[in-house]
Amino acid sequence: MGTWALDAFGNDYAMDWAQDLQEYKTLELVETTLDNVIDSTEEELEAPFAAEALAALEVIARLQGRPGATDPATEEVDEWVAACKKKITPPLLDKARLAFERIVSESSELRQLWQESEHFEEWQAEVAALRLRVLGAQGLPTA
Repeated sequence: MGTWALDAFGNDYAMDWAQDLQEYKTLELVETTLDNVIDSTEEELEAPFAAEALAALEVIARLQGRPGATDPATEEVDEWVAACKKKITPPLLDKARLAFERIVSESSELRQLWQESEHFEEWQAEVAALRLRVLGAQGLPTA
């Protein structure tokens, strides 16, 4: 995977997903992407699915008015978000919560890849910040 940044759109999988998002007028791709993570029966969550889900979760945060960093790479996503008039529903937030749990679990290949890098703690902090922007304080993991 080509990765150049810690944020949700800092890799090839997420940027390809963002290109696909442009073809949709609803939250169908966002929901389907989260479902792919939640409903996977594979023992290990593959990195591409996790990376795409983080991009979908960032879109949810942006739709709620809590965007992460903006840069030229997110320009098309920001335009899509501005044009999208869909509301984030409680069931979609429930899916978001489940997706976050799977992405940061020990069985997540993406987590394992970051764990092998020198930037693992920074990645964890980035995912935690995204989780807070998506779910608010109620989305914080419990001890």
